[in-house]
Amino acid sequence: MRALATLGTLATCAALGAGCSTSAAPRVDRQELAEARTFPYFKIYWVGRTFAGQALTAADGMTSYNSAFGDSVYYGDCAHKGGLVGSSCVLPLQVTTVIYQTHSNEQLGAQRNAVIRGVPAAVYNEGRSIELYSGQLAIDVSSDNFADALRAADALRPLNAGGSARARLPLPVYCPDLYGPQSGPVLAVMDRLPGRACQLAAAAKAQKERLASG
Repeated sequence: MRALATLGTLATCAALGAGCSTSAAPRVDRQELAEARTFPYFKIYWVGRTFAGQALTAADGMTSYNSAFGDSVYYGDCAHKGGLVGSSCVLPLQVTTVIYQTHSNEQLGAQRNAVIRGVPAAVYNEGRSIELYSGQLAIDVSSDNFADALRAADALRPLNAGGSARARLPLPVYCPDLYGPQSGPVLAVMDRLPGRACQLAAAAKAQKERLASG
């Protein structure tokens, strides 16, 4: 997979103690982008061929698809941070789309809940990561700074289907397991999810607790 090869090259660069120049980042090749455009299982989200001056450098597709990890698009090159010892390779932007699996957001650490593009979202990793809940999907936006993460979330649109960055995202058909305080706008959105998803989830949880207690 070219995406992994790209990241592997960047990791080698980090191991040699050299920073990776964003100007040298290769653009995604035509065949790889075409494969992502024809991905058949669900909508893959992206923010276009460039974002904040960074080119789309790699995209997953059917060849590399793993249902546990979803499909991702990658922008820019790695920034070498933290020095040689304990360094990390941080892309300017990565957008991952995956079928939502029920999980507690407590594992995300410090976070806040918000409504972004009309859907519930969790903002964590000091604002550099945002998980949006839409349709049957979770859309994970990860950047090296909060401002670009939020800008990218506002610019999301389907890569392999019609859609606009100006439209609201479809509401989730499930009830996201948000963690921590929920503001009025978040509660209002959660209350009107299709099929009364959160009300049914709360009723099922209450019934399970009653049965467990005897």
